[in-house]
Amino acid sequence: MTCTHLDTIDVTLAPGTDGCEECLATGGRWVHLRMCQECGHVGCCDNSPGRHATGHNTSTSHPVIRSFEPGEEWFWCYPDELAFELEDVPPAPSHS
Repeated sequence: MTCTHLDTIDVTLAPGTDGCEECLATGGRWVHLRMCQECGHVGCCDNSPGRHATGHNTSTSHPVIRSFEPGEEWFWCYPDELAFELEDVPPAPSHS
């Protein structure tokens, strides 16, 4: 199975923030971070109280996120419900 939204991925994007945008604004906390591959929005994972990465997908329909954790190179496509890695792409950015 292949992600059908590969054309929306921009691996040259810079992250919008160094943490979950919504949690930083509200004083919330997160478990892990994900970065939207269409606009650079950084949101927290579904194990976090806010689930802001999924909320961003729901509100924008941006289909693909990438882990924003050090050393993790995987992507997730919401519509295709598919985790994958890509060869020949720059290393994933990550939070400090």
